[in-house]
Amino acid sequence: MGIFMILFTLLGGITLSAQSSINGTLSRKAGTIETTFLTFITGSMFLAIFILFFGQGNVLGILEAPKWQLSAAFLGTMYLLLTVMAVPKIGVIAANIAGIIGQLVIGMLIDHFGWFGSLVISFDLKRSFALLFMVIALYFIYKGNKRSSEETRA
Repeated sequence: MGIFMILFTLLGGITLSAQSSINGTLSRKAGTIETTFLTFITGSMFLAIFILFFGQGNVLGILEAPKWQLSAAFLGTMYLLLTVMAVPKIGVIAANIAGIIGQLVIGMLIDHFGWFGSLVISFDLKRSFALLFMVIALYFIYKGNKRSSEETRA
């Protein structure tokens, strides 16, 4: 079952990169907030259909959740909005790697302290090296993007 979850997550990453690129391009014509709105309204319609066929039948259970857990919807919206803003300026790869680095940083803190009821996994040297290498990768990709865009303009 674990391998399927890894493959599903890999597929999610592929679709996220494609979506980032398309949203970045669309935002130049329609606007950043409008593009983000279109993404969420379309997603809401698809999810409403999925709920009808595959849901657990308790949509109102959301109202019983602790209020702090509802912040996840706001955080997801902010992630998409910020990504739509970044992609046209720094490119898909740099935006996605920066997003991944942000996820790693907060994920390592969440794991280390066991926030939100998560499994406690201590921060160690291996994790710090992984983070360092991601930052180095972002640096080289961003510098390569800037050089390519300058050569294209010349």
